[in-house]
Amino acid sequence: MEVQLKPWGNSQGIRLPKSVLKEAGIQPDDSLLVKAEDGRIILYRSFRHKTLEERAAEYDGKLNLEGEMDWRGDPVGNEVW
Repeated sequence: MEVQLKPWGNSQGIRLPKSVLKEAGIQPDDSLLVKAEDGRIILYRSFRHKTLEERAAEYDGKLNLEGEMDWRGDPVGNEVW
């Protein structure tokens, strides 16, 4: 696919087709890293930790944090408690 570089304020910009972004797994407002290498420009998503809210949303907002869990049980073998 061919795109054209165009002026954008004091910079230059390109428009990337939605299909290309979807195939690359890039969403609007994602942060991208850019580097130039061997006459190529490479864009890729930067790693970002999920917020607590984003993590909770993966569990329908239910983190199931009610009460403490006892993992000890009875000693087995040569364990000392």
